[in-house]
Amino acid sequence: MNYKPSVAIIVTVAVLLEIIFIVEYQFARKGIREEVEHRAETELRVKNLEIQKVMVAVETAIANTLWAAEHSLEQPDSLYTVVRRMVEQNPTIVGAGLMFKADYYPEKGRWFEPYVAERPDGSIEAAQIGGPTHDYLEAEFFQNGIRAGKGYWSEPYYDNAGAKMMLCTYTIPVRDSQGEVAALLGADVSLEWLSSTINANHIYPSSYNVVISRKGLVMVCPDENLTMHSTIQEVTASSTDTTTRFINQQQMSGKSGHQDITDNNGDKLSVFYAPIDGEAGWSMSVVCNQREIYAGLSVVSLYLTLLMLAGLALLAFIIFRAARSARWLRIATAEKERIGSELRIARNIQESMLPKTFPPYPERNDVDMFATLVPAKEVGGDLYDYHIRDEKLFFCIGDVSGKGVPASLVMAVTRSLFRTASAHEDLPEAIVTQMSEAMAEINDSDMFVTLFVGVLDLTTGLLRSCNAGHEEPLLIGKGVGLLPTNNNIPIGMMPGWDYKSQEALIYPGTVIFLYTDGLTEAENAAHAQFGKQRMVKTAQRALLAGGSNTPEYIISLQKEALRQFVGNAEQSDDLTMLAIRYNKTAAG
Repeated sequence: MNYKPSVAIIVTVAVLLEIIFIVEYQFARKGIREEVEHRAETELRVKNLEIQKVMVAVETAIANTLWAAEHSLEQPDSLYTVVRRMVEQNPTIVGAGLMFKADYYPEKGRWFEPYVAERPDGSIEAAQIGGPTHDYLEAEFFQNGIRAGKGYWSEPYYDNAGAKMMLCTYTIPVRDSQGEVAALLGADVSLEWLSSTINANHIYPSSYNVVISRKGLVMVCPDENLTMHSTIQEVTASSTDTTTRFINQQQMSGKSGHQDITDNNGDKLSVFYAPIDGEAGWSMSVVCNQREIYAGLSVVSLYLTLLMLAGLALLAFIIFRAARSARWLRIATAEKERIGSELRIARNIQESMLPKTFPPYPERNDVDMFATLVPAKEVGGDLYDYHIRDEKLFFCIGDVSGKGVPASLVMAVTRSLFRTASAHEDLPEAIVTQMSEAMAEINDSDMFVTLFVGVLDLTTGLLRSCNAGHEEPLLIGKGVGLLPTNNNIPIGMMPGWDYKSQEALIYPGTVIFLYTDGLTEAENAAHAQFGKQRMVKTAQRALLAGGSNTPEYIISLQKEALRQFVGNAEQSDDLTMLAIRYNKTAAG
């Protein structure tokens, strides 16, 4: 018996599967990385805004009090009332006071600091706290505040004279009638809120945030023993990765970016950092463990690897055993049952790649979605996907030529390509072009994908779309009609194709209904097709039923109409439907 053709077949399939797996893995890893970067940047922006909200409130309170303080300089005892009002009206401020230059009021002595503080029990205390034991004239916040000549946030410090807690002080010069600086008006802010704000809602369970001051003092970190006691240089001094020192320099310089480092335990970490806007000079970083970032990808990769190995082993078993003896044919039949089980696992893996939680964005009221995918076999070649970026909904629906495992693998690659391209491209024709070029490079099996990609601006209702050989979507609003689209070839067929796009304005309440030919070309026992006309009439029923055109209701109507039409006929093609309702109350 000549085993060379059999060996050649097995080797060819193994190489093809390995190439597909590597390409998919790299695209998936890149997509995950870009998603993590986006999430980290979003967290940095959100935390920045939360901190800015507190700091701006303090700065505004000081600015609103400055006029009263300057007009009360002739009556120093009335200054207690000025700062007391600021403390009472601003819950963020735990204490406030005026720190006058030395001997400004000779009758008051060298130090004069009328100070008002709110105690934990809610009571308000006023006192003159300046003196030899509390020489504010030598304090960093006083000297730097005088030199700054404008609003100044101090370094964190412990106040044992006034508020008696860890504070940050914001000061602004108070000028007399001649325009000379007479004192600093200061507001004390407790730093307890900072830790709770920064440590809320991490990207991953093990990720953590670090905040440092302009001089590198650690203000927030997971280790409470280091907080407010050590600088970031001291904390990272024992690190064997020199990149940590570069990150420290970048943060101290007020720059943003991200770096990968390896800690002393051998764990690879991704560090994202950015300055906190404002005069304080603080900087924040988000630290994520790469093992946790790529945990899901590792599990999926393991399943796919095991599945490919099992498939190759089974293929070799069938080829060699079937050729030698009919007796082994019974064993091959039993092995086919195992294939069915493994394909069901593959189907579960495939389904896990597609979004299936509806409504997908319960926190939003400007868009509602629903989708369903029913493969004709254990695994299929249909796909859909969507995500929101920069207030735009990126979505797609596609149909891979062929069926079964090859189609499912191409489907997985296509979905990864869409996520990667749409993460940084805004134009649908650019997204489709990138996907087509990438598919053409690895398309040794001459498979192609019909694809429709849309980008819906959720603020204006403008839909930009590119149709690569797919069925035209249905628009269900005041009426029902097909969305006109330009003709383009499916992706992966011809490198260098110039894909064209089109635009349409989607009015509030309109549903964009997308589908694969598994709906329109479904056949009954007499081999008659369901057709677009029945699909349109079914959509019109949703409008006739009192305008109940929710995405889930429209898809349920189509499924029921299809079930009644095909009867007991076997499903011959994958069936996928995606409905998107634009709910914004006013376009534009």
